[in-house]
Order: sequence, then structure tokens, then C-alpha cells
Amino acid sequence: MPNIKPISDLRNYNEVLRSIEEGSPVFLTKNGRGRYVVMDMREYEKMQAKLKLLTELAKGEKVGQENGWLTIDELEASLEVTDG
Repeated sequence: MPNIKPISDLRNYNEVLRSIEEGSPVFLTKNGRGRYVVMDMREYEKMQAKLKLLTELAKGEKVGQENGWLTIDELEASLEVTDG
């Protein structure tokens, strides 16, 4: 269940910070509408890493579709991978 609080609760920011758990950010509202998110730093770093990975995978897929795909043998040759 999302943890949603009005921004006015930041007057007692220690309480807001205590309610933040990894995987469970606090959503702050202003005038009844979502405005800010406060989250655990590790969770933020994981989210950024996932976003970067997905971006790189999307780039690779686009290049593959535009330029064609490599066979496993072509890939191993380009990476100079040898059996043994």
C-alpha cells in the first residue's frame, strides 16, 4: 500500500523519514495532488541502475534491428572468444 502524506507533514520530518523503508517510498502531496517522492538512497541507486541497463538494452536492440543481428559465431569472433 502506498505511503502518501501531505507535504505539511514535513513540519515533523523525523516522522516522515522514519516511515521510509527500502522498496516503500513516501509520496508527498501538495494541494491534494502528488508532487514529491522521498525514498531510500539504496532504492534510488537500484532504480537508476535498472534504468541505465534498460536504456542500453534498448539501444542494442535498435542497432540490431537497423544493422542486423550477429550469429553466435560472429559474436565470439568479434570478442575473440576461443573454446578451451
